[in-house]
Order: sequence, then structure tokens, then C-alpha cells
Amino acid sequence: MFVRRMRGLDHPKSARALLRAAFVVLLSTTTLAAEIRAAAAFEIFGIRLWGSEDEEDADIVDPLDYAVTFEVVGDDDDLRKALENASLLKTEEDRPVSGSLGLLSKARGDRERLIAALFSKARYDGVVDISIAGRRLDDLEPDAVFSGPQPIPVIVRIQPGSMFTLGDIVLKGDAANIRGADFGLIAGGDASSDAILKAEANIVRTLKEEGRPLARVTDRTIVADHATTTLDVTLNVEAGPIAGYGATTVEGTELVDRDFTVYMTGLERGRRYSPKEIEDARDRLIALDVFSSVSINEALALDPAGQIPIDVRVAERKMRYFGAGASYSTSEGFGVEGYWGHRNLFGRAEKLRIGGSISRLGETADIGDLNYNAGIMFEKPGVIGPASKFFASSNVVFEHPDAYNRFSVDGTVGLSYELSKVQTLSAQVDVEYSDIEDALNPEGQRYLLVSTPLQYVYDNRDDKLNPTRGFRALAYAEPTYDALSGNAFVKLKGEGSTYYGLGADNRFILAGRGALGSILGASLQEVPADRRFYAGGGGSVRGYNYQGIGPKLNGQPTGGLSYAEASVEVRYQVNDKFGIVPFVDAGTVSADQFPDFSDVQVGAGIGVRYLTPFGPLRVDVAVPLNPGPDDPDYGIYAGVGQSF
Repeated sequence: MFVRRMRGLDHPKSARALLRAAFVVLLSTTTLAAEIRAAAAFEIFGIRLWGSEDEEDADIVDPLDYAVTFEVVGDDDDLRKALENASLLKTEEDRPVSGSLGLLSKARGDRERLIAALFSKARYDGVVDISIAGRRLDDLEPDAVFSGPQPIPVIVRIQPGSMFTLGDIVLKGDAANIRGADFGLIAGGDASSDAILKAEANIVRTLKEEGRPLARVTDRTIVADHATTTLDVTLNVEAGPIAGYGATTVEGTELVDRDFTVYMTGLERGRRYSPKEIEDARDRLIALDVFSSVSINEALALDPAGQIPIDVRVAERKMRYFGAGASYSTSEGFGVEGYWGHRNLFGRAEKLRIGGSISRLGETADIGDLNYNAGIMFEKPGVIGPASKFFASSNVVFEHPDAYNRFSVDGTVGLSYELSKVQTLSAQVDVEYSDIEDALNPEGQRYLLVSTPLQYVYDNRDDKLNPTRGFRALAYAEPTYDALSGNAFVKLKGEGSTYYGLGADNRFILAGRGALGSILGASLQEVPADRRFYAGGGGSVRGYNYQGIGPKLNGQPTGGLSYAEASVEVRYQVNDKFGIVPFVDAGTVSADQFPDFSDVQVGAGIGVRYLTPFGPLRVDVAVPLNPGPDDPDYGIYAGVGQSF
């Protein structure tokens, strides 16, 4: 129950409804997944390529335009922004409503949203007053008609009131022995509805982590005292018994095997319930790439054996897809790629992808000097448990970077295993035939390489496409044997990147990257040119040519047996769509087995990011700070995703 000692709220609601309303976030998500759909209008970068807004509004019956005046008492800009964002009258002001009834309905809903927004800021005695065409909302008849000239004037006046703090905190039931302070419930503390709901969720989560799937808040009493501007909170919590998993049922599968879906959850019958395992199971099913949505829910009661049944509901994606991509840099020219794929080849989320790419377009007029790459890839998840994946691929490459000319055909088979949600280990066997000409082997050299790459990755970033916190670390070792020459060597590499958000909503992100590598067991000339280390270009030290940093012979890069790189970026999000990124990169390549750092090249520049649902679109401009005689004056790089 909600005991009100407040003024200014004309329509009292239960605390449960209002707190839930404060907790609701409406998400509008656009997904681009290499699937083409018919559309009446298309817009990119805010530029409408075809169609019109009028076409989008054509289905609105009796369209009525309105104009909003939004008034918030006080000078709290953050509060004003939060209230404006919560108001659909304000955020959708440029779209007409469906007649007078549509405007009335929108205004009434807006008042509830604004009250919820005030509650989320611990403002429990605020006043929301909405008037339409000069008449207060509460004075309007349910069938009021606004027939005056359009747009119809709408005024939203908000008196935020005082900011409340928490008063008495009482936890009852199975939570009686839990300290409210451990969950942010402390006298004088944050009394916002968001904080209270978060505390409730964390208390329930703590009990569920003990293996109690039925833990819940059974009753909530909130008393807001206007005289003291405090909020007393009483929560009654029921923990429920400890239980294991019962039967797992799946709904929504048509093309994907249902038993396989159950298997991939990894929720073994009888094992003790864990909310973390439920989350991991959902992430694992999403990662199969065959479902557009996945929900996993516990039953409301235990089965006769005292176990908790699990209900999985999925919606399948289109299984076939195709797509194209492009990239550009001043040092490497244009690159284009195309691909076709199947997400569910044999019914158990097996992936098949066939693709090809051409690059160095614009860098050379001779089609024989372009870079060509064609390949086929196959993946099968769950081969030795839900956390495992088998993969195989074959590629044909014909490329002509500055350092060498190379033709190669290779085949790979391997296995990856998720040690945990953030740790992955992979091993593979790779066989490659190649014919390479480079500065150290101008007549060309043939190789038949057999290697066993091993890789460990730790990745706890919050977002793989646009991280704001966390770090990623990689350790890589590749023992290689050349069956034609008898040479053997080991390639070692380590990489790490970290991200740290600053300011409100992580508007500033400090991002850093470092990499170090060495090749042991063979001389520079004995190591195939494409296996040596290089630096420079869009994915390395920006401002320099691709492979432009390091040892050279007669002006041609030779690569090295060791390298080191570092990058620092400050990613500033200007608004919801655009970001600016100043950066500094540095790198060195050495012919010795360990870098001596005697010739470190440094580049600096600034980039622009356009944020999309499928990752940031990136354009970077950089200059070399200590260029050599063969280095360019600047470099421009474009692609999809952050630079690291």
C-alpha cells in the first residue's frame, strides 16, 4: 500500500503501479542483420533517401497537430531534460495525433509518465498540470473536441517539489535478517523509485543466488511524509525453498531442433537453481544467431518432485542472409566485400558462410595488382557440451600489399570452448600452401605450413561494438612447421584493451590498447613474409601507410620478428547519434626477436563516429608526428566499429 501525506497529485495510484511505471523504459530498437525488408521510406545519417514523413503519418485517422509549451519550475537542467524525455507530448510533438480523443489520451498518459519521472527523481510532492486549448485537463469532458486553428496549444506545467530522502526502513519476512544498508536502503539515503526498485530486485536476487527460485517481495508499504520530506519503506519478502531445475520446455521453434535448444541451455535437471545460469543460458541461445528473441522464465510453483520447471520461449530469425560491406583509407584504397550465409544448415544452428572481397581499388589500375580473398566457413555449436563450438574454413588469397605478393590456399579445423562467460579458449590445426615474393626473397619462395594456433581471450566489456567499461585481453601462440624447408618457428602475441567511462551517462570514454609480439626459432628470411609483424594503417598506427612502419630493404617493407603498439583514445559522445574521438597511436617493428624501441613512430588525429544499432560508423583523419621520407602527410580511414 501507499500512504499519502502529500499534496499536488490529483489522481492517486497505488505505489506498485506508480513504482512500476517509474521503472518502465520504452525501447525502440532497429536491427540491421543482413536481411532486406520492403519499406515505404528509408533514412540514413538523418537524410531521407526516399519516401516522406507524410507517408508515415498517412495511417493516422483525423490527424490533429498540436504545439507544446513545457514549463518546469526551478533551474535543474538535468531534471528538466529527464521530464522532457519522459513526455511523449514533447518528444513526439512533430507528429499529429488521431483527433481530439487521441490528444486527450496522450495528455492523460503523459501525466502518469511525468509523475513516474518525478518519483524516479525522489520528488513525491510534485504537481503536474496539463492544459489543452486553455482548459485544464481535469476540467475537460471525456469527449471534448478541439476545433480551433491548428496546432492546438498544449501547456505542461510542472512544479517538481522537494527531493525526499529515505526515513525508516523495515524488512520483514525472510528478509528480516538482511541489512537494508547493504542494498542502498539507509535513512537519509536515495529515496527515488529507481533506487527502491533496484534494492528490491537485489534483495530478491541475493535470495535466488542461494538456489531459491520462488523468492519474491510479497508486500510493499511506502509512506511519504510531506512535512519531513522523508519516505518510509516496509518490504515483506518471501524466500521460498531451495530447489533444482525441473523439466525445460521450449516454445517457438519451427526450423531449429527443439531438443537441441533444450540441450544448449545447459540447465541439467536436478542441478541447483542459479539465476546466473539462467542468464548464461539465455546469452548462449542468443549467441546461436538463429533466434531474434529469447526469454527464459521459472515456473510460479515447484513440480511434485520439488524442482522448478523452466519455460523457454523463442522467436526464430530468417535463416538465410546476404550482405555487403566497404572500407576506405588513403593508404590502402577502397575495399568491398560480399557474403551469403545460412544460420541453421542442418537444423541445429550450424552456420555456413561463403564470401569474397576485393581491395586496393583506386590504388592501382591493373586488376592483377588488386587484392582478392574468397572463403567458406562452417561452424557447429555444442559438439562437446553447450559451451563448445567446432569450426572449419578454407580460403584462397591473392594479395599485393607493399611488403609482398602472395598467393595462398589454406584449410583450418578447430574447436573453441567458453571456460566462463568472459573467458574463451580455442585451438586449431591449419595447413597452408603459399607462394610469396618479397624484398628478402625476390625470386619467390614456396611454403607448406602446418601450424597449431592456440588462443585465450578474456573479455568482460559491457558492449562488444561500443564498450564503455571493462577490458579485453588476448594471448596467442602459433607453433609452425614448414614441410618444404624443414624450418620451424613459434609466433607469440599478446594484446590488451581497456575502457573507462567518465561523466554523466559515460559521455567521455577513455580507451587504451597495447600489443606486443615476437617470433622465435627462425631468422627473418626463413619466416614467410605474411607471418612477420607489420605496423601502420587504419587498424594499427594511423597516419602511416599500411605496413609502413618497420625495417625496409630498398624502400620495400620487410616486416619484423617483433613489434609493439599502443593507442589512446578519448571518445566523446556529442549526442545520441554523433561522437568525436581524438587519438594518439604509436608503434615499432624490429628485425630482432624482441623490440628495442629505438624507432617508435607516433601518429595522432581525430575521428567522427555515427552511432547505429549495428555499431559505430567510423571516419578517422591522422597525421604522422615523426614521419620518415617515405611516409604520407596524412591518412584517412573509414569503416564500421570502433578502432579497437
